[in-house]
Amino acid sequence: MSYSEPPPPPPQYGAPQPPYGGAPAPNHPRATLTLILGILSIPCCGLFTGIPAIILGRGALAEIDANPGQYGGRGQVNAGYICGIIGTVLSVVGIIVNILVRVS
Repeated sequence: MSYSEPPPPPPQYGAPQPPYGGAPAPNHPRATLTLILGILSIPCCGLFTGIPAIILGRGALAEIDANPGQYGGRGQVNAGYICGIIGTVLSVVGIIVNILVRVS
C-alpha cells in the first residue's frame, strides 16, 4: 500500500496569489518625469514642458517597445506623452488667439 499526501488546501477567498511569470518589470526611468512634464504643460507651463514631455515620451515608448521584459510603465509614459501633446496644442492655440486679438 502506497502512502500519498493529501492535496494542499485551496487558497482562501481574497488571499494574495503568487505572481505568474515572475515579478513585473520596473517602470522606465523617464516614466515619472514624462508624466510630470505632461501634466504641468496643461495648466501652467505650456510649450516649456509640453515639448520635452513629447520628446521624452516618444523615446521612452520606443525603448519600452524594444525591451518589453526590461521596462514597464507604458501607461504612465503614454499618459505623459498625451498630456504633453494636449498642453502644446492648447499653448499654440492660445498664442494664435492672442495674436489675432491684438491685431484686430
